[in-house]
Amino acid sequence: MLDLKFVRQHPDVVREALRRRRLDDGDLDALLAADQEWRRHLHRLEELRARRNETSEEIGRRRRAGEDASALIEEMRRVGEEIKGLEEKVRQLEASIQDRLLRLPMIPDPDVPDGDDDRDNVEVRRWGEPRAFDFEPRAHWDLGPALGLFEFERAAKITGARFTVFHDLGARLVRALITFMLDLHTREHGYREVLPPFLVHRSSMVGTGQLPKFEEDAFRVADSDFFLVPTAEVPVTNLYRDEILDPDALPIYHVAYTPCFRAEAGAAGRDTRGLIRQHQFDKVELVKFVRPDQSAEEHERLVADAEEVLRRLELPYRVVLICTGDMGFAQAKQYDIEVWMPSYGRYVEISSCSNYRDYQARRANIRFRPAPGARPEFVHTLNGSGLAVGRTVAALLENFQRADGSVDVPAALRPYLGGLERIPAAG
Repeated sequence: MLDLKFVRQHPDVVREALRRRRLDDGDLDALLAADQEWRRHLHRLEELRARRNETSEEIGRRRRAGEDASALIEEMRRVGEEIKGLEEKVRQLEASIQDRLLRLPMIPDPDVPDGDDDRDNVEVRRWGEPRAFDFEPRAHWDLGPALGLFEFERAAKITGARFTVFHDLGARLVRALITFMLDLHTREHGYREVLPPFLVHRSSMVGTGQLPKFEEDAFRVADSDFFLVPTAEVPVTNLYRDEILDPDALPIYHVAYTPCFRAEAGAAGRDTRGLIRQHQFDKVELVKFVRPDQSAEEHERLVADAEEVLRRLELPYRVVLICTGDMGFAQAKQYDIEVWMPSYGRYVEISSCSNYRDYQARRANIRFRPAPGARPEFVHTLNGSGLAVGRTVAALLENFQRADGSVDVPAALRPYLGGLERIPAAG
């Protein structure tokens, strides 16, 4: 969330940020109008309250002196009614201002490239070379079922489209990848593991920016204000909501595995085949809480931590800096890591690593005191996928497949699969 005082004093900066994001400035205009009206009504309210206090003292003085105070009493009755109406109006305007603030996106960093969509994203670097096959490679949605690793039809029977049931080595592969990622991030990258609830309430979703703007993309539990987590970012970031953190504890690094649930209301027809865009998927998430002057450096480290998973798994990838028109609502700067997918003939997102600066911390009221006795400041929050598990399964199957239908297991993953070096072809 943006600071209301900043928006009030620098509307042109916010308007330019909306232009860079290719967004309409209607919410900003409505916010500024509501703020101006709120200040006008508040000023009148404060005047009337002061007048009521002064007149109440005068009424008391007249009564003690045996003088007639009926005219003043009648005047205060009318003032009291006006005060009551103004208080309600001020409350309504405050709610409107808060709602408008929650719908304004974060201001992009200056070095974020301007652009309309993913065609304007900027490649930063690549690692590894896409494999040249001497046979026609198969897509993971064909390979997985042929190997008995997973299936979509029975999942559809149980739940519906865009769900998956994993079997045998497929289930073991998912479990192995989750454990491998958690071990790497906790043992080598310094993250503290968290296993959070998979249900969160509305305040948590508001705190990280999913609500109110993107409620249609969330799975809400009927007749409640609980939501299935769209990502571990939500419960982990909210661990410290409404807290003032010890500055000596910063930076705080957390890693968490959760299943993730997304309605993907705005993604109809996009990558809906196979494991790429599911309503339920597994993910290992990296979350950081850092001092403001360290967030840019910590962002680069976060990306490197996610990249290391792909390097260990020997999967070719590239890192892309996301443009203003394609960047997430709450992000100040965003890198995507895209893994090579032979079935697509292109790189496909497998991790998104973002710096939110103080946007989430302001919404969730997460602060730290920079020095003893100093005024608390908002921390900066960062998070990124480390990695999306289903997409990693898809990438492994497609990149390590052999002509006979079997799939090699990369060396880093073998200890987690009992030394298995190859997933055998179906007999």
